[in-house]
Amino acid sequence: MIKDEIQTEFKDAMKSKDAPRRDVIRQINSEVSTRKAAPGFDGNDGDDFYVAVIGSYVKKMDKARQEYEGLGERGAEMAAKLAYEVEYLSRWLPTKLDEEATRALVEGVVADLGVAGDPKAKGRVMGTLMKDHKDDLDGGLVNRIVSEALTEG
Repeated sequence: MIKDEIQTEFKDAMKSKDAPRRDVIRQINSEVSTRKAAPGFDGNDGDDFYVAVIGSYVKKMDKARQEYEGLGERGAEMAAKLAYEVEYLSRWLPTKLDEEATRALVEGVVADLGVAGDPKAKGRVMGTLMKDHKDDLDGGLVNRIVSEALTEG
């Protein structure tokens, strides 16, 4: 179970004085505690629960990393820290299609729907893609590629 792996990793990080790993695991444990205390928690803290918590955290940190990278040298240190966290935690997340594979999928759906050059069809394309491939796709990447595909037409 992911819960057990994380606790083992935490103990190992503490013993080896691996501060970056220790800190990110502490943060995940904090996120887990917050989620468990939230209204609507059903008591199930299995792998699906941990994947959801880690996925949500990784998404937030990846967005923050991009913002820090935009600051140039001033944000470089924080961007590197967040990049480490995203990479480290990704091992517990399902793999997503890369940009090239996502682009091919988007182009196929745009062609199938016959909406090339129609930016108003973005919702239809996104809906079709996410309905059929939700677990395989990064929503932010899909959003960007669909926008590009429909404006290039």
